[in-house]
Amino acid sequence: MEAAFMDSGTTVDKGENARLSSFIGAIAIADLVKTTLGPKGMDKILQRISENDQSISVTNDGATILKSINLDNAAAKVLVDIAKVQDDEVGDGTTSVAVLCGELLREAEDLINQRIHPQTIAEGWRLARKVARAALEASAIDNSADEAEFREDLTRIASTTLSSKLVTYEKEYFAKLAVDAVMRLRGSNNLDHIQVLKKPGGHLRDSYLEEGFLLDKKIGVGQPKRIENAKILLANTSMDTDKIKIYGSRVRVDSLNKVAEIEEAEKERMRQKCEKIIAHGCNVFINRQLIYNLPESIFTERGIMAIEHADFDGIERLAAVTGGEVASTFDRPDLVTMGECDVIEEVMIGEDKVIRLGGCKSGEACSIVLRGASSHVLDEAERSLHDALCILTATVKDPRIICGGGCTEILMAQAIDREVESTPGKKALAMASFARALRQLPSIVADNGGYDSAELVTQLRAAHAAGNTTFGLDMYNGTIGDMRELGVAESFKSKLCVLLSASEAAEMILRVDDIIKCAPRARDGY
Repeated sequence: MEAAFMDSGTTVDKGENARLSSFIGAIAIADLVKTTLGPKGMDKILQRISENDQSISVTNDGATILKSINLDNAAAKVLVDIAKVQDDEVGDGTTSVAVLCGELLREAEDLINQRIHPQTIAEGWRLARKVARAALEASAIDNSADEAEFREDLTRIASTTLSSKLVTYEKEYFAKLAVDAVMRLRGSNNLDHIQVLKKPGGHLRDSYLEEGFLLDKKIGVGQPKRIENAKILLANTSMDTDKIKIYGSRVRVDSLNKVAEIEEAEKERMRQKCEKIIAHGCNVFINRQLIYNLPESIFTERGIMAIEHADFDGIERLAAVTGGEVASTFDRPDLVTMGECDVIEEVMIGEDKVIRLGGCKSGEACSIVLRGASSHVLDEAERSLHDALCILTATVKDPRIICGGGCTEILMAQAIDREVESTPGKKALAMASFARALRQLPSIVADNGGYDSAELVTQLRAAHAAGNTTFGLDMYNGTIGDMRELGVAESFKSKLCVLLSASEAAEMILRVDDIIKCAPRARDGY
């Protein structure tokens, strides 16, 4: 009926068709990343198919996979969005949030086939979510008062996060790297102070933490290669000669001498600019843009180290770690804050020279140098390390930790099952479906490891019923075990975000009964 009042190109899917389309799209996306879940999860190859870019990347990071896919299904886009938010918020759990949302919708599909109204299902889910959150909070442990114990907790969380990544066989080493880097931040949690530098060659084990800041640039010709007690002027200014830059302008001269005079005038202007920079009293000049031959020679004569083309991210990060400000004009030296560090020197990493800034004013600064066999390995190692750094900074803000290995999912599911027994009405069926969806997560993790998921999950349920509430899946032996003894821990904040984001997104998709696709308005005359 609505079609009579709508423009051509507008389509409406109604009722059952709309709901089915939403469910199928979201469940398909969840099934796509399901096999990457857990320490024995598989990787995906992402291949670009544009004419100019045929590059590939190998990853099992849920957010990276989902961001790379172009989608037409509206509900599937919701899953991609919640994975992105999870990645931005805590860094880890991106696959879990998509899979849990997909499992909830799979359960909802069965309930709707039993003629249970979506609003009744949503009400039951909200009650279940409340019970699950209370159970999760009750199981959380906070050791932030004891620094040594808290550091051990952070190491366990980093190891658990890295277990499902490419660096799993060096996870203890990388977990220590990540914890050392985050503990240097001293609570500021500004990841800009941690730089990750990728250098092909060597093994993953050759990666190390450099106390200081590494800049992958070159020092000017003939300039000092080491400066102590550096006063750094950070700039974003043009250092080519001031030519006439008016489009369409022309200069007419009647002799070559006048051309030489114009060139000399341009050089004189550049000399004046360089003198203004030198007048700031700096012994290191770092510019975001290029530094051409004339100004470079002037800085060399004065014994000033000049570093060019420190890209925008680099110059902003340098300003943060050295305590300086980025200047564009140099008429008022008294208003410019210069950066400071104890030493700037050129060092070798593998076969490449980089510039090391040691003893920065912001003592939190450090660089993690990643070594690896190929660019694909390095890219995945960087993604893995980024996840670990993000989850650690989130844990420093909210220091509560919980047991991993599917322990908390079974714990929350059993708390919901107990509540179902005293809940009247059809919403109890929705609560039971929420518990089943939670139990699917450890089941999927076990399946991905090649184990008998039904056997392991029933053993786990029995262990929790017997009061062993810290038991979870031991994925290296194919059994169940005490997660505290095995050192498998997760961040409370990450698990809470997974629970809330997945259930809210599933509820939003569940409440859809129409999908309206609108064609863009045509422009006349084009």
